[in-house]
Amino acid sequence: MYLFRSSSLTLGALLLCAFSTSTLAAPTPAPADVDYPGVIELDVDLTDVDQRVIRTQERIPVTPGTITLLYPRWLPGNHAPTGPIEALTGFIVHARDAVGERRRIDWRRHPLNTHAFEIDVPAGTQMLDIDLQFATPITAEQGRRLMTPDMLALQWEKALLYPAGHYVSRIRVRPVIRLRTDWGYGSALRASETVQVAPSQTSVTSGAQSVASTVTHQRVQFPDTTLERLVDSPLFAGRHFRAFELDADPRQPAKLNVVADRPSLLEATTPQIEAHRKLVREAGRLFGSRHYRHYDFLLALSDHLDGAGLEHHESSENIVDPGYFVDWSTIADGRDLLPHEFVHSWNGKFRRPADLWTPSYDVPMQNSLLWMYEGMTEFWGVVLAARSGLWSEPFTRESLAYLAAVYGDQRPGRAWRDLQDTTNQPIMAYRKSRAHPTWQRGTDYYSEGLLLWLDVDAQLRAITRERRSLDDFAAKFFSVKDGELGPLTYTFDDVVATLDTIAPHDWRAFLRSRLDAHGGAVTASAAGADWPQSGIARAGWKLVYDDKPNEYVTSMERASGAKNHSFSLGLTIAREGARISDVVWDGPAFRAGLSAGAQLVAVNGSAYTDELLREAITAAAKPGAPGTIDLLVRNLDRYRTVRIEYRGGIRYPHLLRVDGVADRLTWLLKPRT
Repeated sequence: MYLFRSSSLTLGALLLCAFSTSTLAAPTPAPADVDYPGVIELDVDLTDVDQRVIRTQERIPVTPGTITLLYPRWLPGNHAPTGPIEALTGFIVHARDAVGERRRIDWRRHPLNTHAFEIDVPAGTQMLDIDLQFATPITAEQGRRLMTPDMLALQWEKALLYPAGHYVSRIRVRPVIRLRTDWGYGSALRASETVQVAPSQTSVTSGAQSVASTVTHQRVQFPDTTLERLVDSPLFAGRHFRAFELDADPRQPAKLNVVADRPSLLEATTPQIEAHRKLVREAGRLFGSRHYRHYDFLLALSDHLDGAGLEHHESSENIVDPGYFVDWSTIADGRDLLPHEFVHSWNGKFRRPADLWTPSYDVPMQNSLLWMYEGMTEFWGVVLAARSGLWSEPFTRESLAYLAAVYGDQRPGRAWRDLQDTTNQPIMAYRKSRAHPTWQRGTDYYSEGLLLWLDVDAQLRAITRERRSLDDFAAKFFSVKDGELGPLTYTFDDVVATLDTIAPHDWRAFLRSRLDAHGGAVTASAAGADWPQSGIARAGWKLVYDDKPNEYVTSMERASGAKNHSFSLGLTIAREGARISDVVWDGPAFRAGLSAGAQLVAVNGSAYTDELLREAITAAAKPGAPGTIDLLVRNLDRYRTVRIEYRGGIRYPHLLRVDGVADRLTWLLKPRT
């Protein structure tokens, strides 16, 4: 930039020119609660799985004049402007008149909104024929991978444009997909027609030749729906596909749709599927209502698609490690994911924070209630994992011990950044990794939010002498308008008012003191423990440390291959290349000068192994020992020896019962059906 090198223009004049230029661009049309005239036809070709390209042909009814088309930007469930406009490619427009004559016309990108395209529609035009492609990421560095030669995840909003000026709930769409013939699929959408199409039968009606013209495929037609419902109904498909019935009630059925890298990964046992069936029953009992017509869990078991969990009203899309079923006995970490997403059908989809609901995907969202939207959902996800049998009760306690230890003892960043402020994280840096996460903080509204609602539940039980709990809140808050889809919005005041009807209390102060707290400023009256461990104490348990491995931590280590020494040395070591993946701010390793990214080479002069490091931690704690551990580390091209001073030995967190306080945690985790 050469602003100050101009001799002929003053700074003020340059700024005035820049301002004047920017003001020439009119804003995109604001969404209005009126119907878009006509139905948009959307034909999505999913057959090019080798080159990972989704090809779309879209036909939009129009009248002459200027129309603005938008690429979805602010995406539900992401809580952030994450629409990957950089992957939109091959965007070509033709104008078609009443007799079917077509001619190509140009588009121009809005100067202030890169997700908006303006098109001057010529006289006589009745339809815009649009060709575009979504070039899905091929490597993880390019973004979330959505296609492999064996499976795919279709998120409709990635493969379409929509007209500005209307609520997305008032835009009608007629969707079609083209899928390889030997593939199965799952979606909340129900097909109205499926036909097999040979290459010679494919009709190319738009500009570019479709891959479907050279591949035998199945053409699946879905009924007309709103753009809002379409975007909320993703599709998983794959060569290796299996569907499990979870609820056969024809009024509101539920299915688990699974795609996998290999057929053997689909071999689920009867007890495993029964736990998922019990999840549906337990959620129905908890909320006392159902706000879906049918529910489809979409689950991909894959090493080649990137892990994901995203909620939708009548489905969820989840990508997990391929051993979900086959490693059931050794890896339980992650089995609270489906319960979490299922809860979102009630909390986040049917009932939605008022400042998070938007009429279109171009309107910015506000995240002030994510500690309710995600935090309470995380709470019920863990509780339902226990009540359904996806997790055992002891394993669930170990997970809570881990969270209490992490957020109570390993989040020094709470001294400067409160829980409420973390709800801004998705907008600031969606899923972006941080150099020092324990100090910078991130999406802590999930797990610290869970501890908040554990505290609320225990407080309800305490002040009502065990007669009321958060179960009562869930039934009252989410059971309204049984069978309706909504959304029905809520505010902070609505949450407080409902809690007050369950048990009168100063809930506003209770919640705000925790949401706005720094460090250990909040104390629990019942057990004398500081927030965020006060809920554990109020529930009749306390956090302790010993050298016995925590089962939840062990499960995470088995799944990731990482080694967690955060509760002793304050560091975690990744599977790949003995690389330090995290260092707890102001912990022993941090004070010794270590940071993430360094590679461990040796421990006390011997080549690094995790077993050797554990022996060194134990030896340093013995009486008479110097209480130090020497680590040879490589950082870029530099080698150095770092001496960590630590005498605490191997440490893992656990929960221990407290005499004289009601065991509210065991009651909370007990099945209700």
